[in-house]
Amino acid sequence: MKTNYLLLLFSMIIFPAVAFSQSGFYDFKVKTLDGNDFDFTSLKGKKVMIVNTASKCGFTPQYKDLEELYEQSAGKLVIIGFPANNFANQEPGSASEIREFCTKNYGVTFPMMEKISVKGSDMHPLYKWLTSKDKNGVMDSEVKWNFQKYLIDENGKLVDVIYSSEKPGSAKVIAWLSGK
Repeated sequence: MKTNYLLLLFSMIIFPAVAFSQSGFYDFKVKTLDGNDFDFTSLKGKKVMIVNTASKCGFTPQYKDLEELYEQSAGKLVIIGFPANNFANQEPGSASEIREFCTKNYGVTFPMMEKISVKGSDMHPLYKWLTSKDKNGVMDSEVKWNFQKYLIDENGKLVDVIYSSEKPGSAKVIAWLSGK
């Protein structure tokens, strides 16, 4: 009787936590800069580059490189930008200001999501997944600055981290896109 009670209690506590935990890349749902829902299940079968962006950073010109890579890799790669204000207040703008800046200055057409936090106590769940081996099953990492890139394969598995100083179209990224 006591064993049955403990099993019931255990299942009431553990199973709901497991059912609602984030288990994989395709489980995420986020909001776009325009406030629309974006479901990561739409990314199944595609390579994905996740980038934390900022409008007032020394790496901001990488928006141009990201857009070029996105256009050249149409159908092979989806680039998703996540504006973040975690580093030296370099992304202070509102969603509409960020959208206008990206479009006017860099012609950005790749998906841009709402502004989030990529580190600290208010880190977005996606970035908790990207930076924790316990969650992504591959590696631990830390978001060190704006324009850090995470590569996700066609099966939703984290492949690599590309740090800010490495351009989006680097030899490493091109090799990954071509399957080498």
